[in-house]
Amino acid sequence: MSHNFSKDDLVEILKSSSTKLFESADRIRKEYKGDFVHLRGLIEFTNICKCNCLYCGLRKDNKNVQRYRLSEKQILDCVKNAVKNKINTVVLQGGEDEFFTSDKIASLIKKIKKYDIAVTLSIGERSFEEFKAFKKAGADRYLLRIETTDKELYKSLHPKASYENRVNCLYNLKSLGFEVGTGCIVGLPNQSIESLAEDIIFFKEIDADMVGIGPFISHPDTPLKDYTKNNFDLSLRVMALIRLLMPDINIPATSAMESVQPNGRIIALKSGANVIMPNMTDVNYRKNYEIYPGKICINDSAEKCALCIKSKIESIGRKISETKGFRTDNT
Repeated sequence: MSHNFSKDDLVEILKSSSTKLFESADRIRKEYKGDFVHLRGLIEFTNICKCNCLYCGLRKDNKNVQRYRLSEKQILDCVKNAVKNKINTVVLQGGEDEFFTSDKIASLIKKIKKYDIAVTLSIGERSFEEFKAFKKAGADRYLLRIETTDKELYKSLHPKASYENRVNCLYNLKSLGFEVGTGCIVGLPNQSIESLAEDIIFFKEIDADMVGIGPFISHPDTPLKDYTKNNFDLSLRVMALIRLLMPDINIPATSAMESVQPNGRIIALKSGANVIMPNMTDVNYRKNYEIYPGKICINDSAEKCALCIKSKIESIGRKISETKGFRTDNT
């Protein structure tokens, strides 16, 4: 049974240091999602982006990043690696790269679906018609993180972007029948605990199917390079509260968690998470998809990454799901 918290309740729990929250979230995870962990193969297919978000290493104005764009063959090779490693979902993630038109993305989706796997897109804001074309081509999910629901903070971090359009995109995706993923960054400059509580309420209001939480990690080639803070515990607390409020959704143990805390993903799995995304990107490009520094596993092959993840999951008594990982899949 889901919990109901007021904003004041959420703020109080977020400020607390009690570990009972994590135990409760893990218990609810087990009750609603079982002991299965869904694997989703991440394919970072382009690091070219037209946006200039202040926190992101892929921002347009960063001249120090080595840009790349995978070919269709390279992307499909990554997909084959995922299938080989018995991963039943791939996540096509990239910057907002205008080279990849809706027709190109739709063509890719159709080719990937021939492998009988689920397809998640994470390619930023698109028009309703583009979303519709992706759905028609066979895309199953779309990941579009809100990052913060504080409108002023959002505006300050995303030059020339519209908060209202971001929210509208999420509702458009819902209306088209996508499983919708979103999430937030915890520990942004000028972000309040009250703001994080509002993020959590927003995720429930839109009935998100997946919510990913990541701690803010400053990048040396961004305007926020000097803002550093360890946000692991607070990120974990936000994640655990989301599990209590939305017991049947999918929640990833994000790579960012492990970038700031040794074994961070396992800790997250023990605190309410039930998804992990092993990286299937070619190692020759992976290091250049540097949203934040210190990313884990950048030199590991796709096979090594998958084996390592599976070993860690099994070490805590959890099982690898053989399903495609939809919200209703509990095995």
